[in-house]
Amino acid sequence: MFEFAWPWVFFLAPLPLLARWLLPRSKPMSSALKVPFYSELSQRGGGEQSNLLNLFLLILIWLLLISAAARPRWYGEPISQPSSARDLLIAVDISGSMETPDMVINGRPAMRINAVKQVVGDFVERRKGDRLGLVLFGTRAYLQAPLTYDRETVETLLKEAQIGFAGQGTAIGDAIGLSVKRLTQRPAEQRVLILLTDGANTAGEVSPLKAAELAQQAGITVYTIGVGADEMVQPGLLGSRFGSRRINPSRDLDSKTLKEIADKTGGRYFRAHNPQELAEIYAELDKLEPVEQEAESYRPMKSLFTWPLSIALLLAGIWALIPLASNFQLPARREETSRNNGGQAQ
Repeated sequence: MFEFAWPWVFFLAPLPLLARWLLPRSKPMSSALKVPFYSELSQRGGGEQSNLLNLFLLILIWLLLISAAARPRWYGEPISQPSSARDLLIAVDISGSMETPDMVINGRPAMRINAVKQVVGDFVERRKGDRLGLVLFGTRAYLQAPLTYDRETVETLLKEAQIGFAGQGTAIGDAIGLSVKRLTQRPAEQRVLILLTDGANTAGEVSPLKAAELAQQAGITVYTIGVGADEMVQPGLLGSRFGSRRINPSRDLDSKTLKEIADKTGGRYFRAHNPQELAEIYAELDKLEPVEQEAESYRPMKSLFTWPLSIALLLAGIWALIPLASNFQLPARREETSRNNGGQAQ
């Protein structure tokens, strides 16, 4: 559908005529220098036809400028978009321990952070209709992606996250506190935080349980996920089996605190030992926090003011070049007249 945002601007169309009628005419001034070929100069515009062309171009340019000022725009067909009152933040641990290669992806050992990026990326893609945000934390917590419907950007920023960018420690309390601050800035019927870590709180200014109290007061549901295998074979000398030993790479995981955080805020604590369990956890979160099915529609709008404005500028350039073309023709006319007069004299 085509429309003008400011149709009242067209009432300015007769403004040049009003100015011509109302403003006093300038008094003619006598020429200080008599030009013997004045009659030829008076015809440099091409006579009556050229004057009509100039008038037509000026009227057309003015109408095009008026049309551009009226802000023409085109509305496309209605597009339905799922609506949701849910704000969902995902907090991901990127401390140094997330480099531990105790995950298996496609039959090969993989770091924890790579498994998280793969599973959480799929989860983000499924959350159509929710406003999603991303918090990354290590020694410090920072907002990587504010709450947005742009799931593709959130997924891209998650994939670009690097270990150590936020320090080697684990500030779980600060991550929850920052998430609470961001979630309470926007009204929503339901606010959700999904926090994933592989360790215990070793940094930050806010304790995890104190941050959980703030989340509870703000009506924020916190789901916590502890990631990491319980057993891992550490190779021996030069990567051989000789001297290898089995260790628990998740010995620093504070499952007790993560469970208390979830219980205090009405959420749940999950334990993921491998990528398969992690994927199952996020599938379960899809059930616990289903995406709203009601849809809102909107019509994409495209502004078209550049078209009449561009045409007006093009015509203005043509109008400015008309006198120059006439000036180039004037010497040729005088030379032709001189030759004709010389021939008659002979």
